[in-house]
Amino acid sequence: MCNRYVSPGQADIERFFEIGRRNPVMPWPAELYPRAPGPFVRLDREGRRELAVGRWGLIPHFAKSPDIRYSTNNARSEELAEKPTYRTAWARGQRCIIPAVSFDEPNWETGRNVWWRFRRADGEPWGLAGLWNAWIDRATGEIHESYTMLTINADGHPLMGRMHKLDPALPPDAQDKRSVIPIERANVETWLAGSTEDARALMRVPAVEMFEAGPVAAAPRGGNASSPLG
Repeated sequence: MCNRYVSPGQADIERFFEIGRRNPVMPWPAELYPRAPGPFVRLDREGRRELAVGRWGLIPHFAKSPDIRYSTNNARSEELAEKPTYRTAWARGQRCIIPAVSFDEPNWETGRNVWWRFRRADGEPWGLAGLWNAWIDRATGEIHESYTMLTINADGHPLMGRMHKLDPALPPDAQDKRSVIPIERANVETWLAGSTEDARALMRVPAVEMFEAGPVAAAPRGGNASSPLG
C-alpha cells in the first residue's frame, strides 16, 4: 500500500495528460500523505478530461460526515465490486488517474523501516489507477471531492514483493504484498471511459523494468506543487 507520493505541478499534469485547458483548482502540497488534498484526472460531464483536487482518502456515499475515521487512501482492486466503501464509485465508472512523480514504500529487510522511492525508468510521471467520489453535505450543500489509489496483489514480484513487513500469520508465498497500478499513457482514455471489463484488463502488476527504485532519506512534510517533473 502507498501512504506517500510526490505530485507533479499543475501545468505539468495538464500538459502530460492532455487536459487542454487551465483548470481553476485549489493548490496542493508537492508531497502527499493520506487526508491531504491532491490532484487527479477524470472525465467531466461532457466526457472531456479535467483536473480536480480532493482529499486523498475516498469519502463513500453513505458517510455521515467527510471526517471518516477509517483509512480509504488505498483500495484493493479485487474488492471494488463488493466492498461497500468503493462499489458505488466502481459501478458508476468513477475512475481517475493519480499523477505522481514518484511514490514511496517501506522496506523491512534490514529489520527496520527503510523508505524506498519508486520512479519510472523512462523519466515520465506515473499515472496511477484510482477511484473518485463527490460527497455532498446535505446540511450545507458543500461538495467534498475525494479519491483512493488502487492496489493489486504483488506476491512474488521481484521488487514490489520485497516491500512492507512480513505477516507472521501468513505463509511466505501468500503475504498479499501490494502494488500500485500504473495506467500507461496510451491506455488513459480506456481507463477513464471504457467499460468495467476494459478497466479490469488494465489492472496488472507493473513489470520490474518500469522502475527506477532505491532507498531514500525521509523527506519533510509540506512543500508546494510548483516544481517541474524530474
